[in-house]
Amino acid sequence: MNNEESIILANRQHGKYFMRFLDVLPASLSSHDTTRVTIAYFAVSGLDVLGSISTMSLELQNRIIQWIYRLQVHPDKDTGDMSACGFQGSSTVNIDFNSGNKLYRCGHLAMTYTGLCILLALGDDLSRVNRKAIIEGVKALQTEEGNFAATLSGCESDMRFVYCAACISYILNDWSGFNIKRATDYILKSIGYDYGIAQCPELESHGGTTFCALATLSLTNQLDQLSEAQIEGLKRWLLLRQIDGFQGRPNKPVDTCYSFWVGASLKILNALHLSDYANNRSYVYETQDIVVGGFSKWPDTCTDPMHTYLGLAGLSLIGESGLIEIVPTLNISKRAHEHLKTLHEQWASS
Repeated sequence: MNNEESIILANRQHGKYFMRFLDVLPASLSSHDTTRVTIAYFAVSGLDVLGSISTMSLELQNRIIQWIYRLQVHPDKDTGDMSACGFQGSSTVNIDFNSGNKLYRCGHLAMTYTGLCILLALGDDLSRVNRKAIIEGVKALQTEEGNFAATLSGCESDMRFVYCAACISYILNDWSGFNIKRATDYILKSIGYDYGIAQCPELESHGGTTFCALATLSLTNQLDQLSEAQIEGLKRWLLLRQIDGFQGRPNKPVDTCYSFWVGASLKILNALHLSDYANNRSYVYETQDIVVGGFSKWPDTCTDPMHTYLGLAGLSLIGESGLIEIVPTLNISKRAHEHLKTLHEQWASS
């Protein structure tokens, strides 16, 4: 790739690239079949940030919406229990198990969050979302420590799912299932000696989980719980993650996705302008495939939908021409967020 090619956004190729993942899941991603909703999220959100949602036929948009709703787990018919409610990650596990296997039919916080984002991007009114049941499902997953498990059926609990739970609560405009104080305490305990934020207390600071923590504090209006020293320390730690692009941890290679994770963290702290936009932009474009479409984590490696979307989202944060503005806290487009605000107004007046 020469320098001239590296500064051109291959908008059309990226649009076609995302559309492929909404058609057939490639063999290379077959192991991710049970989390297919996240792949659809990267594809739909990618088309959104490209300003290309309208290139999807209304029939395809409707099919995706219907598919998402088929993945919704409703309250138990016999007991009315809502603790397992949410969205599943794939129709592969969307099976009407007999009563002895109900344990395996439950929502997953990351799939619920990304499923709701897809519905918003496609302009759905969320009228078929069982909001009360999903909030009860969120509530059932918060631990005594303040973090959240991903699902009832046995899974890790960490900062990623604190963020997913916060996004779900914000989108559904209902915080009754989210103990804000307990989650805030968990986040504060996860701040390291270097001021970065880890997945759990006592672990290594990480760019992705720092984003999850800061976005959660922003969504819950708790950023003021950070001291001035912590905020300045966070800014410094985040800015030191830039080499040309951004890395997720010290002494690690730069990676396209951190142009969003670290960039959005800096944006939340009103400090993104202190970073080097030109170097960031240059690195992301080095990972672009202008023939087939897509971005990879490193130059001259295989592209994938996650790094393609997050690469575009990172470019959007620094104002790249031709891209829709991103709302960093929710990781959705401003267009989708405006639609959500309209829904909140309608719910408030009903």
